[in-house]
Amino acid sequence: MFMRSSLLPLIAAATMFSALAQNGPSPRVSTFPPIGLGSTETAEISVVNLASDTPNTKASCSGTISFLNSSGTVIGAATPFTATAGQIVFVRLPFANSGGPSPRAEIRGVVQVNAATTSPRPPCSAEFSMETFDTTTGATHTLQTMSVQQPVFGFRN
Repeated sequence: MFMRSSLLPLIAAATMFSALAQNGPSPRVSTFPPIGLGSTETAEISVVNLASDTPNTKASCSGTISFLNSSGTVIGAATPFTATAGQIVFVRLPFANSGGPSPRAEIRGVVQVNAATTSPRPPCSAEFSMETFDTTTGATHTLQTMSVQQPVFGFRN
């Protein structure tokens, strides 16, 4: 009886650590609040990696950028990105590609930053913004910002 009761916690712990190792690190998903996109506007999501290279590893953030419509459906397809140290990448959505009714469509942006699985992990300190601007003049109408540090291995969101 003693052997069975002391063996059970060991089996449970081994199962938990095994499941954790199989799942690996989770991506970080950040969602911007909804915004209205007017018929004369373009939406843009920009990502910058503020991490610096280390002597052994080049800084790198990777993931996807998506725009979603008011139903929560991805407009077009998610766009993959990789940003090295100091690099800015961006994705634009002109109103004409939003699929929304004129003169205004509600959209939101989503940025997924993947957790690195290589060892050593490359430094990643992503900051991103979503803005709308006048398609003709380039004048910014709205701006939202966020940031995310490299996801910690083994922890889920």
